[in-house]
Amino acid sequence: MKELIRSRVNIRARNHVDRVALHWAAGAGHEQAVRLLLEHEAAVDDEDAFGMNALLLSAWFGHLQILQILVNSGAKIHCENKDGLTLLHCAAQKGHVPVLAFIMEDLEDVALDRADKLGRTAFHLAAAHGQLEALDFLVGSGCDHSVKDKEGNTALHLAAGRGHLAVLQQLVDIGLDLEERNAEGLTALHTAAEGIHPDCVQLLLAAGSSVNALTQQGASPMHVAVRHNFPSLVQLLIDAGSDLDATDNRQQTPLHLAAEHAWQDIAEMLLVAGVNLNLRDKQGKTALAVAARSNHISLVDMIIKADRFYQREKDHLSLRDPSGLSGKSVTFKQDHRQETQQLRSVLWRLASRYLRPHEWKKLAYCWEFTEAHVHAIEQQWTGTKSYQEHGHRLLLIWLHGVTTAGENPSKVLFEGLVAIGRRDLAGKSAPRPAPAQGSARPQGQSSVAPAGMRQGLPRLLKPLPWRWL
Repeated sequence: MKELIRSRVNIRARNHVDRVALHWAAGAGHEQAVRLLLEHEAAVDDEDAFGMNALLLSAWFGHLQILQILVNSGAKIHCENKDGLTLLHCAAQKGHVPVLAFIMEDLEDVALDRADKLGRTAFHLAAAHGQLEALDFLVGSGCDHSVKDKEGNTALHLAAGRGHLAVLQQLVDIGLDLEERNAEGLTALHTAAEGIHPDCVQLLLAAGSSVNALTQQGASPMHVAVRHNFPSLVQLLIDAGSDLDATDNRQQTPLHLAAEHAWQDIAEMLLVAGVNLNLRDKQGKTALAVAARSNHISLVDMIIKADRFYQREKDHLSLRDPSGLSGKSVTFKQDHRQETQQLRSVLWRLASRYLRPHEWKKLAYCWEFTEAHVHAIEQQWTGTKSYQEHGHRLLLIWLHGVTTAGENPSKVLFEGLVAIGRRDLAGKSAPRPAPAQGSARPQGQSSVAPAGMRQGLPRLLKPLPWRWL
């Protein structure tokens, strides 16, 4: 540097972002270089393209000695960059407590709660960037805890939204209002959910945050979690007692959102927890209709299974509250179990080879499927033989119901085929009644199908080609 200065280089020359040598020396913490430049009349308050001068850069990078040198050289201490960041903002955002202490104790007339262009104080920035020690220092200095930025965010919103757990805990301990809302009506719990930070969500719930708070758009934290497709967060909110039937300004429940985007894992959680499937959005559509409109076939079938399960539980008076489903071992996803493999193959052969085009609907009404169920299934179109796929889906949904209820699927299928006039498939002889519980099965009698089924469906029950298994 000395050699170049003797060669009369321009020590105030700027690069493409208007940064001079003093900026680089101050930011890097090179004390001798800073002193040399100042001795040769480098402008102490020169700003770069972002409004950063050497003093702000030394605070940003935590170089206390450089900061002191610049102050003693006459640097303006009440400076700010183009974003409105002061010395205090820079030091707080980067967590440089010794620099904060110097600013507060040795400099005059420093405004502790001065806001930047976004309306954020040093306290906001310490919280937003997870600087716990800086936050504690500012609290000890008497900063305003409740101040909001221009978007209405408190420090609690910012820490929760960025997932700074330790800072969030400190803010909760200080006593910041958990239900304070920003300009969009979001609480800290909303911002934690929006940022997908389940640990922060859990902390806020334990501290007493309302799990059912609504934004100006009517969105609960559950709506936010579903929109971001984060199953573990959804389960956390379910366990915390979230209202699963809450509707937003579009009258959409969380299940509507899951159905719209075909998020099966989340839909499964909501369905198992128990939801009201009759609620309609502003277009008058249930979650089932939304899934069917988007051709989300697997999700359509899941919702129909759940609807039939709810109705069966209601009919048996074993479901006093929908939340009671969460304790049941039930799933509404596709069945891939080994023990039902052969029967599922039989149902595929029945739907694809033997049922006539409209007979799947006859079976549906025989088994008390609703018009909405049938309509949702038949919205899938794969060509002139779509009825085969419709029938197969119907039979698999029906199978879920009878197996969940503990009924004999072969017996119920036999009775259904007789009811729709397909005795040629069901067999001429009536099925023998199933043996009473605990009684011995007569020798030679199958546990899979009643006698009539065994006699009447030889083509379906014969050994199946490997491609159907």
